Amino acid sequence: MQRVRMSLPYFHQFGWDAEVVTIDPKYSDMPKDDLLLQSIPPGINIHYVKALNKGWTSKFGLGSIALRSLRFYKREVSGLLKKEHFDLIYFSTTQFPVCILGAYWKKRFDVPYVIDMQDLWHSDYYKNKPKSQRPKKYWFSYRLNKRLEPKAMRSVDGLISVSESYITTLKERYAVIRNIPAETITFGAFGPDMEIAEKHKDSFPQLLDPSFVNIVYIGRGGADMRSAITPLFKALKNGLDTQPDVFGKIKVYFIGTSYAPPDHGTPTISPLANELGVGAQVTEVTDRISYYHTLATLKQANALFIPGSDDPKYTASKIYPYVLTQKPLLAIFNSESPAIPVLKEYGADYIFSYDDGNLEAISDFLVKVIKKELSEVSYNPEAIKKYSAKQMAERQCKLFDRVAK
Repeated sequence: MQRVRMSLPYFHQFGWDAEVVTIDPKYSDMPKDDLLLQSIPPGINIHYVKALNKGWTSKFGLGSIALRSLRFYKREVSGLLKKEHFDLIYFSTTQFPVCILGAYWKKRFDVPYVIDMQDLWHSDYYKNKPKSQRPKKYWFSYRLNKRLEPKAMRSVDGLISVSESYITTLKERYAVIRNIPAETITFGAFGPDMEIAEKHKDSFPQLLDPSFVNIVYIGRGGADMRSAITPLFKALKNGLDTQPDVFGKIKVYFIGTSYAPPDHGTPTISPLANELGVGAQVTEVTDRISYYHTLATLKQANALFIPGSDDPKYTASKIYPYVLTQKPLLAIFNSESPAIPVLKEYGADYIFSYDDGNLEAISDFLVKVIKKELSEVSYNPEAIKKYSAKQMAERQCKLFDRVAK
């Protein structure tokens, strides 16, 4: 959703007019953020589809919004394709089962389609992990994804991905797509979002305690981030042991760490904090918050933290709104993560891999944040332009041109 939303203001100037088909928000249990509509250009046609009611489908173990909405997408888009001419269908969602409809529409209406891979659809990452670390209903989703992905990929005309490794994996997996247009295009930084967040900041609940120096991460948690979070907690523990009056001023927040419905999330960060002796300085809020509430909270923080997954293919798309805040930033990733060179291109100073033993440098960051020695950050203007939402939209449109020629 965010990819398309940030691109819509620019598609027309790069030669493409877009219509959007999406699920009616009343069928989703994700946090609602009506402010997102303020960033949509006037005149964009948005078609809303229904979904089966989760209240009764969940009784049969079916909660996926993609599966609940599949037949409604098929009916709505088929109706549009019958009435109007479209040059391309663009799937940009992590609800991947919807993408199998691309092959159907291509065969019936002769319309090519592009899939945006924001994550890997079918992955073996969790296959050998302990049951406690696997997502809910893992074996069902694993088998379903393994079955559905080929149906979409064998007919796809173009690929976009946030990670080059995702494209490589798919082209190795399916020989038939090895020569189709494909581009690695990260999410972009969309400046108007900060303006909207700032304008409405007083309407959001205050989550941070202003009596502390607040370091904030907002995004999912999980066992795969343990390696990236551990160095921060160890550095904090060392500081509490040697300079308790200084490091005791810190509060580290992890907000929105679970995809579960409100009040049903299982903490994955605070147990690690307790284990490493920094539980009193760490607050985990499992409930997710809206997008602009996220931006407003990041802007209120004294500094920001981004932990990466231990999966080297993981790309943290959230780095782009984080840099827009111009707050001091600490990021710890797998050494092979594509996020590291991007952040270094921006000119960020405190970017580490979790296996390099950077406790002293992390401690230095924490001390400077406490002492307010790190002011607002000025990033490389060339990187700001390169990774802007406008530039990302232009690159998408160039791929569309190649597919639809």
